[in-house]
Amino acid sequence: MSVDAATVKRIGRLARIRIEEEEVAAYQTELNAILGFVEQLGEVDVEGVEAMTSVTPMTLRRRDDVVSDGNYAEKIVGNAPLTEDNFFMVPKVVE
Repeated sequence: MSVDAATVKRIGRLARIRIEEEEVAAYQTELNAILGFVEQLGEVDVEGVEAMTSVTPMTLRRRDDVVSDGNYAEKIVGNAPLTEDNFFMVPKVVE
């Protein structure tokens, strides 16, 4: 696939990037090089290769999914100016 000057200008307009007329040829060359590299990736044989999320093998650390109230309501409302039964108290703002 090859990108022409009109496509470069359209991409610039869609990306809201101002591309001056003298820059079009340089961007066209760069985009064609990128697309050429992507085409090369399509030729790679990936049969039998597992999908990866990282280049280093890892497993996600997981905790048990347990419902709890946290047991630290006093710490949460500790700095509040007004509290009652571990709830924040705020002045009424709607009449």
